Amino acid sequence: MLIQSTSAEQRTVLHNISWETFEALLRDTGEDRGSRFAYDCGTLEIMTPLFEHENPKIQFDRLILVIVEELAIEIKSAGSTTLKNRLANRGIEPDNCYYIQNEPRVRGRETINLETDPPPDLAIEIDITSSSINKFRIYSALGIPELWRYDGKNLNFYELLEGKYIEREFSLAFPLISVSDISRFIQQSKTMGEIALLKSFRYWVSNKIG
Repeated sequence: MLIQSTSAEQRTVLHNISWETFEALLRDTGEDRGSRFAYDCGTLEIMTPLFEHENPKIQFDRLILVIVEELAIEIKSAGSTTLKNRLANRGIEPDNCYYIQNEPRVRGRETINLETDPPPDLAIEIDITSSSINKFRIYSALGIPELWRYDGKNLNFYELLEGKYIEREFSLAFPLISVSDISRFIQQSKTMGEIALLKSFRYWVSNKIG
């Protein structure tokens, strides 16, 4: 067992964990626990997020809500829903995830089963410290088309192509939005009031779409 702790995240890594044990841990700990799980073919990482991790998560969610409001498109926010597929032997709980293009297919749904339902169109992963597990491999196996990854300083957009994530400049879900655009506002969130930031971002998006 490996335990790694920082001001942003505490991680515990367990090996030789069966799928049945993973499922049992999900059931026993419930949806209201403070930690998040990532499971990759027998390796389980349990991450407990702290303030440095959680604040960017909230900022990303608010920025995305502004984008879709200004673009007048519907989304289904799935938060840190457990995304798992027994056949792939992998599961993960992202910081945020969203149904965008596939929103009509899950509208009104109370549960999601990735063995029969489409995966979210976009997932956001915040890793302030280096994860001990290959999350790209998990997201790829689950078929998440777009991934945004933020390490506390740098933001990257990725698109899933032929089973691998390829870095891209513009968002797949929101083609008008570039990684440098979002990165700039996330950096501003560290020194700017949250309401002022949202007003500034909304004004910018509105001008962007003309």
